[in-house]
Amino acid sequence: MIRNMDKYFNAAREAAQKAGRMLKENIDVPREIFFKGAVDLVTNFDSQSQKMIFNHLSIRFPDHNFIAEEGLHEEKGTEFRWIIDPIDGTTNYAHSFPIFSVSIALEKKGEVVIGVVYDPMREELFSSVRGEGAFLNGKKIKVSSVDDIDKSLVATGFPYDVRESNVNNISHFNNFLTRTQAIRRCGSAAMDLCYLACGRLDGFWELKLSPWDVAAGALIVREAGGRISDFQNREFRIFGSEALATNSLIHQQMVDVLQLGK
Repeated sequence: MIRNMDKYFNAAREAAQKAGRMLKENIDVPREIFFKGAVDLVTNFDSQSQKMIFNHLSIRFPDHNFIAEEGLHEEKGTEFRWIIDPIDGTTNYAHSFPIFSVSIALEKKGEVVIGVVYDPMREELFSSVRGEGAFLNGKKIKVSSVDDIDKSLVATGFPYDVRESNVNNISHFNNFLTRTQAIRRCGSAAMDLCYLACGRLDGFWELKLSPWDVAAGALIVREAGGRISDFQNREFRIFGSEALATNSLIHQQMVDVLQLGK
């Protein structure tokens, strides 16, 4: 591991698994659902998961900065910042649909150095420390070798403002539908990125994601040998509005298809 990163990695892993176990135990329990928008919702378990993760990490690293989906934003002025998604796939979870994940990333001086994504239903822990490769339950993973978009399995999602905004991914979806072998839409961007990293998917694209959706998964993809950019193959930023990730072999082919939807 990168020097002195092991204590941060272990804390992230423990926090993700702790929160994930709680979510799994409660997936069929009646929950409170609140709407942040027409289709953008949050449950009481999002808040509970976030609190568990924050408490676990802040006790160990009280001087660190934090940003998380459900309104958490603490700036202490240090070089470290945790980026947390307590449930990536809240809509699925609200319907007891068992596809969701917990995502935790750590930035050091603005660069993501640790990524952990935990799928509690399958007990799959995807992880990476910058420069040390990507892993699934401790076993090294790598992206697929598919080099033709026509033979690829890709994934995407739709933004929460799909009913109101013309920038909504529908044209891209239609274009990829006839260019790929198939498209999946599981409802957790973090999990999609990890499935790409371990070769279950060959490509992924999505609009209007937040940093907590992609910070951990993007690192895992890169460490597994994949590539991530915006839709025009420019530098990817976790605070950007576009994410295109591939096994690197079909990257330009996916860029070409995305330009059709401009």
